[in-house]
Amino acid sequence: MIEKMKSILLVTTVLGMANACSKSATPTTGSTNGTGYQVSGQLTNAPAGTKVYLAELGETQFVSRDTATVDEQGRFTLQGTVPEAGLYQVKVDDANQVMLALDNGSNIQLSGDAKKLTDGYVVKGSKDSEALQQLGRTMVESKRAMALLEMRYNNSAQAGQSDSMKLIEGKFYAAQAQNTAKIKELVRQNPNSVVSAFVVGNLLNPDENFAFIDSMATQFKKSMPDSRYTKALSAKLDPLRATAVGSAAPEIALPAPDGKSVALSSLRGKYVLIDFWASWCGPCRKENPNVVRAYNKYKGKGFEIYSVSFDQDREKWLKAIQADGLTWTHVSDLRGWESAAGQAYGVKAIPQSVLLDPQGRIVAKNLRGDALEAKLASVLK
Repeated sequence: MIEKMKSILLVTTVLGMANACSKSATPTTGSTNGTGYQVSGQLTNAPAGTKVYLAELGETQFVSRDTATVDEQGRFTLQGTVPEAGLYQVKVDDANQVMLALDNGSNIQLSGDAKKLTDGYVVKGSKDSEALQQLGRTMVESKRAMALLEMRYNNSAQAGQSDSMKLIEGKFYAAQAQNTAKIKELVRQNPNSVVSAFVVGNLLNPDENFAFIDSMATQFKKSMPDSRYTKALSAKLDPLRATAVGSAAPEIALPAPDGKSVALSSLRGKYVLIDFWASWCGPCRKENPNVVRAYNKYKGKGFEIYSVSFDQDREKWLKAIQADGLTWTHVSDLRGWESAAGQAYGVKAIPQSVLLDPQGRIVAKNLRGDALEAKLASVLK
């Protein structure tokens, strides 16, 4: 759970990219003549001559687009044209920046304190930019809540208070669910916005929210078929469709330790956990005791495990199986990350798991620790 907690803390949406910029690109500035965008700003605590920077959110970083200078009254103007509707950063310095949605025709009024811009700015003239402000506030609140929970979790772990750790885990998952619900509601309120397309493609876990993401992708294809965010979302979803919850699990047939091929379908009729792991994977080995506990508890109640190793060294693979007491079905083509099964399931990181029902359909993904036992308890009544 603590690994997932840390990943949440790293997710501050586009706010977390505030300090990443590439070389300046050719600015698209000049008179808009009603065909481009204009951002009219009014800042307090910004001496005359203060620079204000505009940067476009690219695939992995911000790309500089324009610069304006604050006058004696704290005013500045950014204007020009954009190739398409997109997300942009207006920045005074690394600690004071905001996100806006710009397209040709935008006429946005931005005001705030240059020393406290991120938390206290006001934006008018753009529903999409207002949605971005709402998103930023939601993510900041989530980050603060998760940081507090992480601190409490670490303190309980150091004190050996396992009951307290489980309680904090429960609060973490509840807070995470609440944050996801807020993000979904924001998307529902803005179904034709590039902000929503960006959010759906970057802030929602496709394993846990595939149906919602897929439905929104369909909407975006109708309303914004040429948007870069719609195209990126489609490219991300296409390889996930085969392994989405509710789908029939792709067949796997790989060699077992004795060299004989064992098909995943040979376990049909039971709930099966496909467990992707490797002997060299520290987090995998750390998770193995939880998997062993779940297997020993439910193996006689219609539950089996089909472990797919990303090892390349056969002896290390077999040694890890024995050392960790993994007494279930194991297969591997010993091709590491090029594993045929890993390719079929789109595995980019391990440990990773997929739970199948007796008919071979995917019912859950990436269940670990207590979450795996809780799910098994609910389906194996």
